[in-house]
Amino acid sequence: MAAPPLLRLTLGLTLASLWVAASLASAAPQQPNVVVIVADDLGWADVGFHGEAVIETPSLDRLASEGVELHRFYTTPICSPTRAALMTGRDPMRLGVAYGVIMPWHTNGIHPDEHFMPQSFLAAGYQTAMVGKWHLGHAQMTYHPNQRGFEHFYGHLHTEVGYFPPFANQGGKDFQRNGVSIDDEGYESFLLGDEVSRFIRERDRNKPFFLYMPFIAPHTPLDAPDDLKQKYADMGDDRKPARSRQTDETRRIRKLILQKSARPMYAAVVDGMDQAIGKVLDTLDAEGIAENTIVLFFSDNGGAAYAFGGADNVPLRGGKGETFEGGIRVVAALRWPAEIKGGQRFDSIMSAMDVFPTLAGAAGVKRGGEFELDGRDLSAAILGNERVPRKDYLYFASETPIAGQYNLTAFNDEWKLVQEIQQGLLSATVTNYLFQISEDPNEMNNLAAAHPEVVEEMAEAIHIWRQRYPVSGTHAELVPPPGWRAPKDWVGYPVSLGELQDEAAPGMPPANALRLLDWQHGEVGRLLYDCEPVQLLGGGLCR
Repeated sequence: MAAPPLLRLTLGLTLASLWVAASLASAAPQQPNVVVIVADDLGWADVGFHGEAVIETPSLDRLASEGVELHRFYTTPICSPTRAALMTGRDPMRLGVAYGVIMPWHTNGIHPDEHFMPQSFLAAGYQTAMVGKWHLGHAQMTYHPNQRGFEHFYGHLHTEVGYFPPFANQGGKDFQRNGVSIDDEGYESFLLGDEVSRFIRERDRNKPFFLYMPFIAPHTPLDAPDDLKQKYADMGDDRKPARSRQTDETRRIRKLILQKSARPMYAAVVDGMDQAIGKVLDTLDAEGIAENTIVLFFSDNGGAAYAFGGADNVPLRGGKGETFEGGIRVVAALRWPAEIKGGQRFDSIMSAMDVFPTLAGAAGVKRGGEFELDGRDLSAAILGNERVPRKDYLYFASETPIAGQYNLTAFNDEWKLVQEIQQGLLSATVTNYLFQISEDPNEMNNLAAAHPEVVEEMAEAIHIWRQRYPVSGTHAELVPPPGWRAPKDWVGYPVSLGELQDEAAPGMPPANALRLLDWQHGEVGRLLYDCEPVQLLGGGLCR
């Protein structure tokens, strides 16, 4: 007996709906989603999975237990250089952002010819979004996140905007959504967690996504909601010495002037950040996509262990701004349940420069751009938990916070040289620390006097490396040029693309003299961009 017409229509619609649903399911993205979360100044000892029982970090502990701890993950000692390395896969020394961060009064950023990681993911069909702190240029739209591969940007162009409204830098409001000033109310870390969760829920489910979530937490000036302040109000400050002059001096001075410890407030800020990360992880679970989502977490540099920073990097030596391990070896973990068994530890050297090629390799994304990367694709090694030896040197530098005081390092699997240079108007003093880092990871024994030949070789390698720096690159500047004023709202500060010329400015020298002048500058720095100097008659001729 034939079915009634209405029943046949209902069955037909039902079958059609099931076919559409099946088609959509088969079209769902097979490439992994990617979430990159970056803390700002988090200490090595300030997470539960490194043995810290005072500050609660269940979300970060979960990432480590469900994924792989990147136990020797390195960044630059300060903020902007790490972010530049992360986004480009290139050495900040080449980019002109190595010695100091990009300050509000600076007009520089990362050269528009440099290819950013989200640009490659966008070209591969990913949705891209950034939620949080940029700090890679703000004076021209060429430097803006929406021009560097991020379809969606919610957050701040600068650092140190505070944890509560009005989110301002140098008195100018700095909070936007895609170039439009916004007035969202609440605690900054929680706002970021809410926005990332909203983006994930409202995403196009037929495409994978690449999401970058850089916190301002736990960077100074520290602040937190009242309940978190109360939670850690009775926390003492029993941190052991950092074993570095700059960091430990600030702590001694704090005690002498009877200044209150920053440790309790710092703990509250870390807890709040961890809660925001927990919300993102819960959203991935609720959406049923955690299994095929890569979540990478790391700090942009070592913890700010100086007096008003509050972080703790022990047993590592030193802290933010320094090139001892406490300033450059950071908390890091990667989770990808579909491909990585939880509870592992990856012990090979990995740096912020390796993130771009590694994530692109893991996701099967073709990297764009013309410049050669300085980072390595470690995706196969991480997935197989295979050791990757490093014989060539990895280099980092900082001139922050004191102008003329440089912290430098070169290291590989076996040796590490740290140089502290105090440069005056008529002199320079160099202090060398040499560690057999494979056997002395906490830098207890300075072997410089016992191995002068190793010091000489590595010091010359650092010397040659530094010659790549553009002459107009960033340096330590704590105050603006005399009389400089900030805008009332930073959203309108960048010069629009329509008001800019099509090409990068050539500078003052005549074009036919530029190459010669670059050579004459020698070790001082480069006039030509991306120049690899070859030593010739005391100068540095570009290849």
